[in-house]
Amino acid sequence: MNKQIIYLRLPLLLICMLCISAAAQAHTINYDLAKLSKGGVAWSYLQLGFLHILPLGLDHIMFVLSLFLLSPKLSTVVWQATAFTVAHSITLGLAIYGVIEPLPAVIEPIIALSIFFVAIENILVKELKPGRIAIIFAFGLVHGMGFAGALTEVGLPPSEYMVSLLSFNAGVELGQLTVILAAWLLVGRWFSDKSWYRKGIVNPASAFIALVALFWTIERTFM
Repeated sequence: MNKQIIYLRLPLLLICMLCISAAAQAHTINYDLAKLSKGGVAWSYLQLGFLHILPLGLDHIMFVLSLFLLSPKLSTVVWQATAFTVAHSITLGLAIYGVIEPLPAVIEPIIALSIFFVAIENILVKELKPGRIAIIFAFGLVHGMGFAGALTEVGLPPSEYMVSLLSFNAGVELGQLTVILAAWLLVGRWFSDKSWYRKGIVNPASAFIALVALFWTIERTFM
């Protein structure tokens, strides 16, 4: 069977297992933030989204770094990150509006497994394949369900749901772009064209990320 078909089917099958539709509970209401102006709400949720990546989202940071390592060209990584953002925006919105009701006990291990998958792919595949965008999009759908848990804990102001969601997503995207830019300035700009880049940086860094992600997968599944 074609490898790209296998790569595409695995994440999509995981998504199907996760997307359990239900007559979900209403959004959590944050009455304190409801007192703010629209600009104040937007700024608050922009910060919340950014902080959910930096410094609080170590698993999401590792996912983004895994995307960066295989092909550290800025435009390539930004396209991948954008596909990820579009995907997680979809499921985040669906979860917050009660269209789907994700199960954290299932989602969190699969978020860790998605990091493991991409890190191992970095080691096995020598160049970026077109099918990876579809894989990233599929995993982005899962990560969006994870973001929904964090946003639900904070709650949304009753009159500014859309502003809150858009601002939170913008903050997440800014966090991801910050990680990408930092990785490029520290590593990609200086070493990506070196003959030893793959053996010296991609493989060991990806192996480390894969081991951490495997530990998280086991921890979130059994502990």
